[in-house]
Amino acid sequence: MIEKHNRSIFKAISWRVFGSVDTILVSLLITKNYKLALSIGFVEVFTKMVLYYFHERIWNKVSYGKIIKEN
Repeated sequence: MIEKHNRSIFKAISWRVFGSVDTILVSLLITKNYKLALSIGFVEVFTKMVLYYFHERIWNKVSYGKIIKEN
């Protein structure tokens, strides 16, 4: 089974929503500064989305742990 690029992109976006909320909350707890916490969250959403996409595409090429489902 092979994932299409669109699936990887949508998975990256949905994961980043959750991850960014976490990053903003942790940043807020550490800095106590809403503006700084939002700035950190804004920057990391893009960097981590790109990294996640490439991570997914690389793992898609690895056969470890995959099985072909027979009908």
